[in-house]
Amino acid sequence: MTLEPLLQSTLAVQVHTLAAVLAFGIGIGQFLLPRGSTVHRVVGWSWVGLMAVTAGSSFFIHMGRVFGIWSPIHLLSIFTLVMLVLAVRAARRRDVATHRSIMISLFVFALVGAGAFTFLPGRIMHVVVFGG
Repeated sequence: MTLEPLLQSTLAVQVHTLAAVLAFGIGIGQFLLPRGSTVHRVVGWSWVGLMAVTAGSSFFIHMGRVFGIWSPIHLLSIFTLVMLVLAVRAARRRDVATHRSIMISLFVFALVGAGAFTFLPGRIMHVVVFGG
């Protein structure tokens, strides 16, 4: 394992990776916290912020171009940002079922699912974890 490929990548890739890794760790912790507590809210806002940074920073990463400088992953980033807003609104309305459903879906699909693709051969995280 070597961080060299990540350290040699653009600032956008570094910010994106750090936010995603932190969101993953905080997300795992969030599942273990009591729901509705002050700690849950603080950790939740941190997770929302990290996910927004993860999705937002992707717009400065232009690998796998399909539509000009954009790739299909950018559609997931737009979707993630919209769903974060909807999840927060649901929590404020005390619509716990909708809030829970959106947040779990974002964790599973936008973070874990999309993150798994970063470990495919030819991607930076594959080289970081498995070597060149």
